[in-house]
Amino acid sequence: MNVERPRAKDGRAPDVFRPGGWTPMRQYAEREPVDFLIVGAGAGGATLACKLAEKGFSVVVLDAGPFWRPLDDFASDELAQQTLYWTDDRITGGEDPIALGGNNSGRGVGGSTIHFSMISLRFRPEWFKSKSELGYGFDWPISYEEIALYYEEVEEALQVAGPVNYPWGPARRRYPYRPHEVNAAGLVLARGAEKLGVKWAATPLATVSAPRGKSPPCVYRGFCNFGCSTNAKQSALIVWIPRALHAGAEVRDLAMAGRIELDQQGRVSGVEYFREGDWRFQKARNVVVAGYAIETPRLLLNSACPQFPQGLANSSGMVGTHLLTHAGPGAWATFDDEIRWYKGPPNMAVTEHWNYTDEGKDFHGAYAFMSQGPLPMAWAQVLATSRGLWGDELRREMQKYNHTAGFVPVAETEARQENRVELAEDTDQFGLRIPRVTFSYSENDLRLQRHAVRFMSEMLEAAGGYDIWINSDTSHILGTCRMGDDPRTSVVDADGRCWDIPNLWICDGSVFPTCGGVNPSLTIQALACRISDRIASLAASGQI
Repeated sequence: MNVERPRAKDGRAPDVFRPGGWTPMRQYAEREPVDFLIVGAGAGGATLACKLAEKGFSVVVLDAGPFWRPLDDFASDELAQQTLYWTDDRITGGEDPIALGGNNSGRGVGGSTIHFSMISLRFRPEWFKSKSELGYGFDWPISYEEIALYYEEVEEALQVAGPVNYPWGPARRRYPYRPHEVNAAGLVLARGAEKLGVKWAATPLATVSAPRGKSPPCVYRGFCNFGCSTNAKQSALIVWIPRALHAGAEVRDLAMAGRIELDQQGRVSGVEYFREGDWRFQKARNVVVAGYAIETPRLLLNSACPQFPQGLANSSGMVGTHLLTHAGPGAWATFDDEIRWYKGPPNMAVTEHWNYTDEGKDFHGAYAFMSQGPLPMAWAQVLATSRGLWGDELRREMQKYNHTAGFVPVAETEARQENRVELAEDTDQFGLRIPRVTFSYSENDLRLQRHAVRFMSEMLEAAGGYDIWINSDTSHILGTCRMGDDPRTSVVDADGRCWDIPNLWICDGSVFPTCGGVNPSLTIQALACRISDRIASLAASGQI
C-alpha cells in the first residue's frame, strides 16, 4: 500500500495491531461544524482527541503525515526509517542553529512519539514555579499539585515500566510495570554513579516489560528511535489513537493544515487543509493547534487576517518567541570490556542528581543524563559530523563500536525572547511560507553544558572509560506559544485557551514557559489530560 495516500477514510482507519487490518471510524461532514478540530496527532493532539471524544464531544484530527501501520511499515533499517521525521524545508540560524528533523520532529499520526526513546519522567515540582522558588526563568500558571494526578493517569495509560522506588521527587505510587533489566551501557552509568556517590535508577520507559493486551513485551531490538515494529512501545499511535477512534473521533491523515479561518465576530470557524490534491475546509466550533513548537506558531502566523494582521493569538507579540531546546552535549569513552550498547532501548539508566541538587552549580537550571545506545549508522554520523572522521579513520573508529559507551544530558536552556520561530519569504510545496528558526545559547546555558560534560566525563572515567571526548547536540524543542497568567506576556492561559480568541486552543509543547531538565512527552500528555477536563468543566458551565 502506498503510504503517501490517505489510509483513514471511507469510514475506516488502520488497525495498528493487525497487519493490513482495519477498524471502523466515524466520519464527519466538512460542512457541519464539529465541536473540536485538532491540528496534529502527536503527544498533545492525540491525547486530547481521545479524552474529548470519550467525554462526548465530536472531534476531527488533521495530521500532515501518514497513518502508520507499525507491524507493516516499520523495519530494522535506519536509512529506510528516515520517513518518520519531518524533513520539509525549514531555515535554521542564530549563533547556535538547531538541527531540525530527525530527533525533534515527527511526521505522521502519533507524531514524534513514534520515534521517541520512551523516557517518561515528571518535572521537578519546583520547575512549575522556577522564578518564585528557584530564582530563575518564569513561573507556570499551574502548579505540580494541579498536574500530579494527570501524570499518574498518563503513566497508567502508557503502562510505564520503572523502578518500584524512584529516588527523586515527591512520594508517588509505583510504576505500573516492572523496570526493564538494565543493559551493559546502563550499567556503565550505574558503576560510575556509585563510584561518585550519586543516585541512579533504571529509566522509566513507555515500553512494556511484560505483555499488555495486544502489545508484546519489549524484545530489545534497539530500533526504538526508528519505529517499534512489535508495538511494545506505547506511543500515541497505539495508546491514544485507538481509544479516540473507538470513542467516535475521526482522524484524517496526509491532511496539511494551511490556514485557520475566522468569522465576522472574530472567532475561529474552521481550518483550510490540503488533502488528496485539493484544498478543503472543515467547519468547527473550536480549533486546537497541536503542531508542536515550530508548526504551531507557523500556522498561527500564516493565518494572519485583517482582524489579526500579526497572526492569530498574537496581540502580545509572543507567538513564535521564547523558543526552547534541550541541549545535549555528549561525553563518550572507550572501554576494554564489550558494551554492545545497541542491545535494548537506547536510554536504560538515568541520574537526575543535578535536577534535584542546587548546591555546587555555577549556573541556574538543571539537567538529567542517561546512558546511550546509538545504532551503527547513527553513530557513524556522529563520528563524521562531530569529529570530522572519514574513510579509513572512520572505519577504524567504528571498529570500537562494541567497546564504546557514553552519556547525553537533557540540559535546560533559558527562555529568551530573541530565540524564535518566524516566517520566511520562501514557500513550500503547498504554497505556505516556511518557518525560520533562530536560536543562540545564553552564557548561562553554556556554563550549564560545561558543568554537564565535566561531570559526565568524570563518571565515565570512574566507570573505567578512557579516550574521552565530547560533542554538541540538541534534542526536544519547546516554547513559542507560552502559557501564562497575563495576556500581555503569554499566548494562552492555564487551560491552553488563547487570550485573543476564546474558541482557539493550543495543546502541545509550545505552551511550555520553561523546559526543565527532563524529556517533555509525559508532561505534554499530562497537560492534554488536564486541558480536556478543563474544557469539559467550562462547557458544563456554559463558558464554551
